Formats: sequence, C-alpha cells, structure tokens
Amino acid sequence: MHNIPVKQGNTENLSVIEAIYQRRAVRSYTDEKLTKERILQLLDAAVQAPTAMHEEPWQFMVIQDLSVLRRISEAAKKAFAEAPVKPILSGSTLHQRFTSTDFSIFYNAPTLIIICAKPVGTYAEADCWLAAENLMLAAGAYGLATCVIGFALPVLNTSEWKKELGLATDSHVVVPIIIGVPSESTAPVARKKAEILGWK
Repeated sequence: MHNIPVKQGNTENLSVIEAIYQRRAVRSYTDEKLTKERILQLLDAAVQAPTAMHEEPWQFMVIQDLSVLRRISEAAKKAFAEAPVKPILSGSTLHQRFTSTDFSIFYNAPTLIIICAKPVGTYAEADCWLAAENLMLAAGAYGLATCVIGFALPVLNTSEWKKELGLATDSHVVVPIIIGVPSESTAPVARKKAEILGWK
C-alpha cells in the first residue's frame, strides 16, 4: 500500500494524492450537522468533474431531515427483507443488520447527498460517479467522512420516493453518499496492485 502520512491539524492543506490515499468508507458519525456553506463547497467541487461533451448531467438532492432519512432507511430495509435471501447472506452480519430494528443504512450520518443523472446521453451515469469522487475527496480535505450507500438505490429510484423528494420522473438516482464528522478513525484497507493486462 502507498505510504502517505496522515496530516494532523488543518486538513484543508491536503494534496490531491494525500486526499486519495486517506479517503475511507466511514460507517460511524457524530450528530454534528454540516453547514449549508460547507455543503455548497462540496457540491462546487463535485461539478468540477470531467463530463462527456460538457453535458454536466448531474443533479443533487441534499437531505438533512433525520425523519426523512429514517423513513428511507426503513423502506430500504423492508425491500431488502422482502427480496429473496441468497444462501450466502442468510445468517450473515449484513443480513442481521438489515433485519435489526435499530439499524440505519445511513449509519446515523446527519447528511445524505443524492447525485442524480439527467437523461442526456450515454455517459451521464459515468459523469455522476466522477462528480461523486470529487465530492468525496473534497469532503476528506475538509476533515469529513463519506460512504456510498448502494442499498438505498432501489428505493430512491421508485416513483413514490422520486415524487416525495421532488425528483424528476426521468432522472435516475446514481450515487447516494452519506457525509459527516467521523466519530472514530477508520483503519486503512490494503489494496491489490493494479492488474495490468498489457503494456505495448
């Protein structure tokens, strides 16, 4: 694993390389609420991402209402519970979590940012993922933690939730990201070396 020292103090001076290697998927947050100014800074970083044909297909929904977050979580858990359970999941920690009444798929993070793609071209979803990476790296530079919550996608893409959240029916939710102040440090995870298929 690349050996990048963790900077203490003012994390806003992180280099791009440091931000990349210090990013973690965090699942433990304080209840400190992000300010509107900070969220706007993160979104401004997100929209600096590359975009095919300069389509800029991304749209953002910010949810900080804890009751709404709880309801989305419960809907996602219900959908998970009603889906056929694969043998590999039966009895697993994941399955136990999703059937627990006090478990939140958002890990009690105070903010959820949903990135949606407008139906404008072949690469709209790819552009949204690029924006998501920008947002997560910027969050890390500000001393914040993030985690992509893929389990929220099936529910967020239903017509019922699109209507409730005010999303266009033809938009597609691509990336739900929780953001907040981490309540504890997250250890680095070793990564495999890049698999190079050829070098001609």
